[in-house]
Amino acid sequence: MQIKYCCTFWGCENESAHNFFNKVITAGYDGIEINLPSNNIFIKGLINKLDIERTRDEKFIFILQHLTEPEADNIAVYIRRMEKNIQNLAAYNPSFINSLTGKDYYTFDENCRVIEAVLNLSIKTGIKIMHETHRGRFSFHAASLIKYWEKFPEMELVGDFSHFCTVSESMLQNQEHILNKIIPHVSHIHARVGFEQGPQVNDPEAPEWLNHSEIFLIWWNKILQDKILQGYKKFTITPEYGPAPYMPSLPINKKPLSNQWNNNLKMMVDLKKLII
Repeated sequence: MQIKYCCTFWGCENESAHNFFNKVITAGYDGIEINLPSNNIFIKGLINKLDIERTRDEKFIFILQHLTEPEADNIAVYIRRMEKNIQNLAAYNPSFINSLTGKDYYTFDENCRVIEAVLNLSIKTGIKIMHETHRGRFSFHAASLIKYWEKFPEMELVGDFSHFCTVSESMLQNQEHILNKIIPHVSHIHARVGFEQGPQVNDPEAPEWLNHSEIFLIWWNKILQDKILQGYKKFTITPEYGPAPYMPSLPINKKPLSNQWNNNLKMMVDLKKLII
């Protein structure tokens, strides 16, 4: 199975589309994952660079993120806003859409209405839409996901298990049986090491996080082994350490405790050596 690595735009918001793309290609990534900013000039430049790159490499990965910004709206209004945004994203013909779906305080039935709307949009647009495991969303907690698969067995996930660790305040030591049910549904990985009290360690190179890194590596390899058994020929991974304040920082001067770009680049280099 071929592994394709994508560069997150998160943390590069001050870059022009031209500079961002050049950094991505120079670093050796196979694609990008981006939550499009509300800047038409940037979007136009990005799509132009994407078209140029795809003439060189038609398999270049282009992942768009969907996020419905929190507002005090009811479920019907939320779904309408979500549908409009996803339809706009689908028009750019992404490789797939990564959706941060629903809300952790919606009822099961309300979140099911959201998921059903997403599935219908995927069929209508012809674009695959995956749901990221993420705090604040319907997918915030490992065990609570199981009942959604009973209703939507076709649902696919973007696996970011760092959120499960934070929500459970553990390295999921007693939840392996739950993870084993989740793993077959993961079709894209966000590679970031979290810990019991946060979704991102302060410096992945620090020796105190070695055991945590090894646990995440075991999970990621299980996902990839499962996909090989399912007959996948290609799989995508986005190293996704984020910038401050997501990254821990010093007080007063707010200096990040490590370099985000280097963390993600090192993650890609290490995974190429360590995973199957």
